[in-house]
Amino acid sequence: MMAEPRVITAIDVGSSKIVALVGEAGAEFGAGRPGDFSVIGVGIVPSRGVKRGQIINVTEATAAIREAVDGAERSSVNKITSAIVSISGSHITSQNSQGAVAIGRGDQGVSSEDVNHSLEAAQAITVPNNREIIHVIPRHFRVDEQDGVRNPMEMLGFRLEVQAHIITGATTAIHNLLKCCSQAQVDVSELVLGPLASAEAVLTSTEREMGAIVVDIGSGTTDVAVFIDGAVWHTSCLEVGGSHFTSDLAICLRLPLETAEQVKIANGHCNVNDLPPDQPFVVAGFGDEQRVSVQRHDIAEILQARAEELFGLIMKEVKRSGYDGLLPAGLVVTGGASQLPGLREAAREVTGLPVRMAQPKDLQGLVDSLHSPAYSTGIGLLKWGMHDVVARPSKRRRPPIKFNLPIGGWLRNLLPKYT
Repeated sequence: MMAEPRVITAIDVGSSKIVALVGEAGAEFGAGRPGDFSVIGVGIVPSRGVKRGQIINVTEATAAIREAVDGAERSSVNKITSAIVSISGSHITSQNSQGAVAIGRGDQGVSSEDVNHSLEAAQAITVPNNREIIHVIPRHFRVDEQDGVRNPMEMLGFRLEVQAHIITGATTAIHNLLKCCSQAQVDVSELVLGPLASAEAVLTSTEREMGAIVVDIGSGTTDVAVFIDGAVWHTSCLEVGGSHFTSDLAICLRLPLETAEQVKIANGHCNVNDLPPDQPFVVAGFGDEQRVSVQRHDIAEILQARAEELFGLIMKEVKRSGYDGLLPAGLVVTGGASQLPGLREAAREVTGLPVRMAQPKDLQGLVDSLHSPAYSTGIGLLKWGMHDVVARPSKRRRPPIKFNLPIGGWLRNLLPKYT
């Protein structure tokens, strides 16, 4: 008898747009094709009340989330009561930690309780009162003297150690996001850091193993995640995004922000060398009838300078992590603001690493508008939830998050990743 389809909702709360997606996985999902699911509901609205990844107006953000959810409900013909929700912003910090426990039943091998206890031990770090743990993600395990273990389940031994990546966020930022979702009548089943979700959608298994940097350039922030040996080793969020490219144009060319955004989209380029020196056009400036003549070469100089600064900040963050020499796969760049022409060349010039521009692929269902880097986080959230379905197909959904955020489904993080 075929299993009933499982339905998961994901909400990406971004600075420029809020995306609600509904995904369905049927009986075939767990039978060798873990990436095979369909998008059955889509709701996309301009973001309101969100700036640089954080809530700045609860009322406006709540209304925008509710509007996106309503759109997803109408297209999927499903009532949405809970969802996996993205979180980002400069308040995010991360660190690596270690935990060790005695294996409870040495004759039967490592159990899920042993793994959970080791992760709890790794979680025993000093966390300020104004911060909360969002993720405790195992990088690898050690059973007695055997190191580099990916999945320790049922392995025989006496001592289990875990190297874990711990991500924390500001309590106020977390609870403001949860409050908006709650007032929009959506329970948050899990919070997922934006770049981890994006990695689910765009990173290949080879890139995870060899060492790669996921760079998600959004409107208000740029999220960075470093993957080595199949696991995440470092994460951070920079307060620079696509809106800064727009504001640079507005200030330098003395244009309204709306006009600067249109100019960026229609004529933007991040590599001066790819453009002829004379390529003028006229745009509306400030005032009732004022027209401004703009050279495309000048636009490229402004955008190239900002792009070089951004990738310089990214490499500074990677070097601060200490893993800059372990990333032969280079950068995997995604996000809505990554679509600027010439951005790849700017990234290669600054970083000296291979650069791949990425977007979700092999999608099924209502995906006509989703084949874009702008939707990597939303699709990644669905994949994150779908891996959880495969890991524990009979488990109950977590209760709505209130004040203490759960460790999360560690088993999902041990599964092979699919793109």
